[in-house]
Amino acid sequence: MDIESATQARECGLCGGWWRWLKALAEKSKSKFLNFMSDIMKTAQADPRRVIHSLKAGLAITLVSLLYFICPLYGIFGVEAIWALLTVVLVFEFTAGATLSKCMNRGVATLLAGALGLEGVILAQRLGNKVKPFVLGTLVFILAAGSTFCRFIPRIKARYDYGAMIFILTFSLVAVSGQRVDGIFDFACQRVFTILIGGATCVVISLFVCPVWAGQDLHNLIASNLEKLANFLQGFECAYFECSEGKDNPQKSVLEGYKSVLNSKASEESLANFAWWEPAHGRFRLFHPWTHYVKIGALARQCSYKFETLHRYLTPEIHVSLEFKGKVQEPCKKLCWEASQALKALSSSIRTMTEPCDAKRHLENFKNAIKDLKLALETTSLEGEELMAVIPVVTVASILIEATKCVEKIHDSVSELSHLAHFRTVKSKVSVSAEKPHLLYRGIIKPVGESYGAGHVLSALQATDSLEICAKHLSQLRVNNCC
Repeated sequence: MDIESATQARECGLCGGWWRWLKALAEKSKSKFLNFMSDIMKTAQADPRRVIHSLKAGLAITLVSLLYFICPLYGIFGVEAIWALLTVVLVFEFTAGATLSKCMNRGVATLLAGALGLEGVILAQRLGNKVKPFVLGTLVFILAAGSTFCRFIPRIKARYDYGAMIFILTFSLVAVSGQRVDGIFDFACQRVFTILIGGATCVVISLFVCPVWAGQDLHNLIASNLEKLANFLQGFECAYFECSEGKDNPQKSVLEGYKSVLNSKASEESLANFAWWEPAHGRFRLFHPWTHYVKIGALARQCSYKFETLHRYLTPEIHVSLEFKGKVQEPCKKLCWEASQALKALSSSIRTMTEPCDAKRHLENFKNAIKDLKLALETTSLEGEELMAVIPVVTVASILIEATKCVEKIHDSVSELSHLAHFRTVKSKVSVSAEKPHLLYRGIIKPVGESYGAGHVLSALQATDSLEICAKHLSQLRVNNCC
């Protein structure tokens, strides 16, 4: 009885173990399935165009499959109809420009390579069957080597790399098949026609069924990058000089938005290349200056590299002199504010395709803020300050000056784009009195002593709009103190 009970207990334990394993497996499978469905929902919600693109791809493949399903069409093309299906799978891309690029490359390369391949086969047949393999082999070697070398040329690689690859493939197939296959002309024509049918199907669906334009994506990407740089400057102003006036602490995503600008070079160049193939659409005319967007993107990356350096000073490892920091705080904050507003105005100008008139006012303001900052750095006394505690503040100020100079270059480039792309001209809503900036801020420059005439000098400094008059009063103040 003891042996039987022990055996039953062991069997029950094994059954219980298997049941627990199966239950855990079911729960794990359910969790993975739910996570997978969650990823699908997030991907679809992030960009609903992906769902539409998937449906378009399914529609294109279904249409070219009719060459197999419909008997009269299959009787015309036969098994070569499979090349139409392969063409759709290979050339159908997310944006219309990418699809057009691949279709044009594949179509032209197939026609050219097919024609040259047929000419090579005919030439080899006329020279005789004995030398036919050597002639075809020589032609394949020369054209394949030459086409492969052309793929290294930057201009060809950027726009025609796929076409060069298809040229090598098609010519080699036609030339090699000419040695063994009879009726090579019919064979080549059927393959070319099926490839053209597949490419034409992709082009029609890409252009007329919910098209996704690479040019529009590039346009929005550049405007978004400039806005991210503007948000960083506003967040840096608040984080480095401490929040005041009821402002909230900037979010981490705002202070790290410049990182996506640093990594956008490949996307910008790819979109500009695909946009070059697209026809006129929406607000974009034919021969729109897409390459100029790449230039603006390069300037934005130069600016973001400086912002990356600024970001490191938000958590300084060396103690910073708060007194010296307070003396340059106002011009630095003014500089950040005006530069951020200029970037936002430039971003808005690109989005709305209007001339960047509003950005000019902010450019003048932050130029004056740069002068004020330099003046504050030159006139501020360093007596009693530790050199290591002052260096980080001075470094931040100098980087801000260099970064705002990049903003000026971006403005010039956007202005050039507005001229080339014929942006609309709009009247600025800012009044003339509002465009007149304050050159000095109260509390930045202090007199070196409580000597005679100090109050008059300070009132004159606050009332004047000319740096030359400020310098004149300052020099007079120093002379009075020395006397």
